[in-house]
Amino acid sequence: MTSTELQESTTFLKESLTYLENLGYYNIKADMEGYESPKSYHKKGSDVTITPNIVAEKAGRKHYFEISLKSDEQILLKSKWRFLDVLTRMKDHRFRIITRRGHYKFTQDMLDDLNMDKDLIKL
Repeated sequence: MTSTELQESTTFLKESLTYLENLGYYNIKADMEGYESPKSYHKKGSDVTITPNIVAEKAGRKHYFEISLKSDEQILLKSKWRFLDVLTRMKDHRFRIITRRGHYKFTQDMLDDLNMDKDLIKL
């Protein structure tokens, strides 16, 4: 990830956190200064660690949020989304994807490849 991509994702993460707080989500965890880091999952037998971008609660139910921005590492992103989708369905939590203008087509193509039918949060 280049420095401009990192800066863009950081500013988008801040916007997403503000949006979720305004919707009434609480106990928000994110990989950002000022927030507690969400729980990471380690794949057995490899160096892969999966950490959701944002985890929050609303109405007593846990919600997992992923920030979707164009990326060159599509295979890792797909496996992360698939894992989080399966995890949330097993534990009766919710999984949503947040994206922004300029990244809608990329996100929808990724979801189509995974056969996932998700309503995107478009900021």
